[in-house]
Amino acid sequence: MSSHRTALVWFRRDLRLADNPALLFAHANASRILPIFIYSPEEEGSWPPGAASRWWLHHSLLSLSSSLEQRGSRLVLQRGDTLATLRALIKTSGATLVTWNRLYEPASIARDKRIKAALAEDGFEVASHNAALLIEPWTLHNAQGQPYRVFTPFWRLAETRLSAIPAPAPAPKRLDNPDTAGQGTGMRTVCLNELELLPRIAWDTGLAANWTPGEAGALRQLQQFSNAASDYELLRNRPDRPGTSRLSPYLHFGELGPRQILAQLQIGGATAAAENSLATFRRELGWREFAHHLLFHFPQTAEQPMDPRFNELRWRDDTGLLRAWQLGQTGYPIVDAGMRELWHTGWMHNRVRMIVASLLTKNLQTHWLKGARWFWDTLVDADLANNSLGWQWTAGCGADAAPYYRIFNPVLQAEKFDPQRTYIRRWVPQLAALPDKWIVQPWAAPAEVLAAAKVELGKTYPLPIVDLKHSRAAALAAYTATRE
Repeated sequence: MSSHRTALVWFRRDLRLADNPALLFAHANASRILPIFIYSPEEEGSWPPGAASRWWLHHSLLSLSSSLEQRGSRLVLQRGDTLATLRALIKTSGATLVTWNRLYEPASIARDKRIKAALAEDGFEVASHNAALLIEPWTLHNAQGQPYRVFTPFWRLAETRLSAIPAPAPAPKRLDNPDTAGQGTGMRTVCLNELELLPRIAWDTGLAANWTPGEAGALRQLQQFSNAASDYELLRNRPDRPGTSRLSPYLHFGELGPRQILAQLQIGGATAAAENSLATFRRELGWREFAHHLLFHFPQTAEQPMDPRFNELRWRDDTGLLRAWQLGQTGYPIVDAGMRELWHTGWMHNRVRMIVASLLTKNLQTHWLKGARWFWDTLVDADLANNSLGWQWTAGCGADAAPYYRIFNPVLQAEKFDPQRTYIRRWVPQLAALPDKWIVQPWAAPAEVLAAAKVELGKTYPLPIVDLKHSRAAALAAYTATRE
C-alpha cells in the first residue's frame, strides 16, 4: 500500500463494501480513500432513473454512508457534471488514482470512456473493474466470432467459465478518512435530501413496507432465499407464494454482487430436488448475464426491436387502453393484480410480468416500449438490460424471443399459477368473495353469483377492456403480416 497516496472511489450502482473490486483496488494501492457519489441523471441518456429507482437510491445511499462511517470514512455526495466534479475533487483532495466499477448501458459506456480518457490525459491513474457481472459481455462469442443471440448456447459456454470466477472478497475493516489525514476535499458535500430523490407526495409507503434497501438488507434477503432455495423450482412460477429470490433490486443497485450469490448457493451435497432448484436459479442469473450481453453488443435494443421486421408493425395508440392497463383496470383479474402489486410495492412477480406484458403487446397491440417505460418508472429493480430483454421477449421481437404466436391467456394463467386465487384476492379485494371458478373471469359469472359477492361489473370492478378471442386473432394477423 502506498503510504502517501489518495484515491477517489467513484460509487455508482455498486453500493456495497463487500466484494467491491474498485474499493478493494483503492484500499490496496492507496493509504487514503475518498468515497464519492455523483448524481448526474442527465448523463444517462433517455433512461434516467425512474421514480421507484430514485426512492431506492436515496435509501441505499443512506445505508452506504452509514457503513462507511462505521469504518471511519464518509461518503462525499455531489450533484452535477461528472467529469468537472471529478477534476475538482482530484484537485482539492490531492488524489492521484480514480477507480470505479463498470456500467454497461450505452450512455454510461460512452460517458465512462470519455472520462477515462480525459483523466488519463490529465496524468492520473484510472482503473475500472467488474463488480456487476459474472462474465464480461465482450468475452463470449459464438463459433463465428459473433455475439450470441440465443440464450442456450450462450449459457452453455458461460457455465464453463464459472469455475474460474474468483471468490467474493470481504469488506475492508477500516477506511481512513482523507479529512482526518489532512487531505480535506475543500468542497461542500451535498446533503442527501438535496438530491430530491424521494417523492414529494407520499406514495412510497408500500415500498417502505416491503423493502430494506442497502447492503445489509441485501445480505439478509440472500440468506432468507438461501434457506428456502431448495423449493425454488417448485414455487418460482407461483405469485401467490414467496418462492422467488427478490434479489433483483439489490443486484441492480450493486448492494449485492452475483459472485456473492453463487458463493452462497453452492451446489453439492444437497438433495436432487435442491440441486435442481439451485441449477435453475443459476440459469436465471444466466438470463441476467445474457441481457447485458445483448445490450452491450446491440445497444439499439433499448428502444428498437432486435428483429427489424417489427419496425413495420402498426401498433395501436390508444391512451385510454394504456391507462387502464397501467392502473390495473383491465377487467382481467390476474393482470390487474399484477399492476396493482407493482404500483404498491415497486415489484411484480416474474410470471405475472409476462402475463401483463402479453396482454399489452398482443391483445391491446400497444408498443412494447410504452410498457417498458411504465416498468422503468415503477419498478424498484428497473434495469435497462433486463427490462429491454423481457419486453422484447414477450412481444416476440427480440433475441431468443417467445414465438410471435405465443399469447398468454390471463384466465388459464391464473387458474394454473394462482390455484387458490390467493394472489388475486390479495390485490383485487373487490372480487374476494367470488368463488374460485369465477374470480378469474368475473364477466362469465352468473348474475346471482355476482350479486352474492357484491360485485357490480362496470362499477365495483371493470368489464374487460378487450375481447381475448378477437384480439388474439387480430394480433396473430398483424404479427403474421410482418413476417411475410
